Amino acid sequence: MNRELQTVLHYHDRTKHSPQRYARSLGYMDWATQPDPFREYTETEKTELPLALNNPTPPYSLLDEELPAAPLLKESLSQFLQFSMGIAAWKSSSDSRWAVRCNASSGNLHPTEVYLVLPPMMQNQQSNVMHYGPKNHELELLAAFESDFWESLPKESFLVGLSSIVWREVWKYGERAFRYTQLDAGHAWQSLIVSAKMLGWRLTPVESLEDAQIAKLLGLDQKERFCENEIADMLFIVSKESPNEQIDFAKLLEDVPLHYKGRANRLSPSMQEWDIIPLIEEATTGKMTSLTQTQPLKVHRKATQESKTVVLKRRSVHVMDKERSFITKKEFYTLLNAVASSLDGKFSSAHLVLFVHRVEEYKKGLYILVRDQTELQNLQEECSEKFLWQETEYNSLYLLEYADFRDASKVISCSQDIASDGAFSLGMLCRYSQELLKYGAHRYKELYWECGAIGQQLYLEATSLGLSGTGIGCFLDDLMHKEILGLRNNTYQSLYHFTVGRGYVDSRIQTQPPYERE
Repeated sequence: MNRELQTVLHYHDRTKHSPQRYARSLGYMDWATQPDPFREYTETEKTELPLALNNPTPPYSLLDEELPAAPLLKESLSQFLQFSMGIAAWKSSSDSRWAVRCNASSGNLHPTEVYLVLPPMMQNQQSNVMHYGPKNHELELLAAFESDFWESLPKESFLVGLSSIVWREVWKYGERAFRYTQLDAGHAWQSLIVSAKMLGWRLTPVESLEDAQIAKLLGLDQKERFCENEIADMLFIVSKESPNEQIDFAKLLEDVPLHYKGRANRLSPSMQEWDIIPLIEEATTGKMTSLTQTQPLKVHRKATQESKTVVLKRRSVHVMDKERSFITKKEFYTLLNAVASSLDGKFSSAHLVLFVHRVEEYKKGLYILVRDQTELQNLQEECSEKFLWQETEYNSLYLLEYADFRDASKVISCSQDIASDGAFSLGMLCRYSQELLKYGAHRYKELYWECGAIGQQLYLEATSLGLSGTGIGCFLDDLMHKEILGLRNNTYQSLYHFTVGRGYVDSRIQTQPPYERE
């Protein structure tokens, strides 16, 4: 086993929560070092994007259909960014004011940044590298250059890159923060997929580039321009049709200038030191795993409101109303359909272990949605021998045990009532050790990306049904693995939890428009 894998396995075990101790963190909120949630680049040309709030968008129920593709214009690019990574609303209570964005984030800390590599457009005669600033819904010009790279892509294609500033999560969560940062990257990925679908566009991950090459393209390797470390995560081709599988990025990397414009704003006056964070960042560098993609399932939904309405209404709730959190079997199936596959069929490494509390025609109990049927036998062999593995009416959903798991789900979720007071909660159980051994340390991040994408889709699906959802990053890892599932090794690990029900609306919190300009 190489050093990178040893680092990943050590990090994961070290950052588990247990009844005896939580993963290392400060244990209090160091407000003096709270990071700025918005990245800005000084001395750059800003392009204000037109707001898309009045743009008509397809009904949410039709997002999995073949929709006509919008042309690549300033207006369509603006919509793509606003309904994926933009601000959905501002919230205020007493003297506090904070932004809610379209992409969910652990603790609303938003470590994920977005960059565009654009062909000549918007009156620009050259290709551009730009950073998206969600606070003002604008683009910041970092580099302009000549390139004929675009001739190798379908007409009106562009690139979008995601990066992470792990410090934003470390500030609050300490050593476990790298996990949450990767979940947030997955939330962002799925947000981009959904926003692209609204425009009839496709999002294709670039698997041929190393993280270092993506960093070079986005200007993140120019360390003198940054105070905090910002790491490259992913790069996508956005296009109206699927691009050629053999795209040569070497010429593009040669074309971009050596030095970009602008300096990134300092997010905190000082920073805490956590030695394990740079170690896990370095260990998981590499390139995205190339996997055979499956055809994602189409979700058949009843007629709903516009897509933009669902995206803008998505919220995390802090309190579930257990008296109102019963859901119908049809609603339950709609939620499961939406996450039976993820990331447009890219990954299916996660299985959903469900604590069912309040679902019509379903007894309280422990269930599992097996998202990859080739894993069924292995799951049966690895999990507790007492499980029933009884087939249910829903394909690939199995009853494991009849029991009232409300108290257990609460305890596992760091004693949070939201896990027990909703219709159901779940853990995302991933193939773990064999995935890492087969594909390498970079796969660790990808497993979290898949789970984050599932979480983002659950948020949207719950919102479309008039329900509430909340991601749960705080859970007692091995209590879930050993006591609930009977797992004896790390072949499978639960990486993210989630709950769905009906949340309380706090009337003390006021909602304000996302942007002051019309």
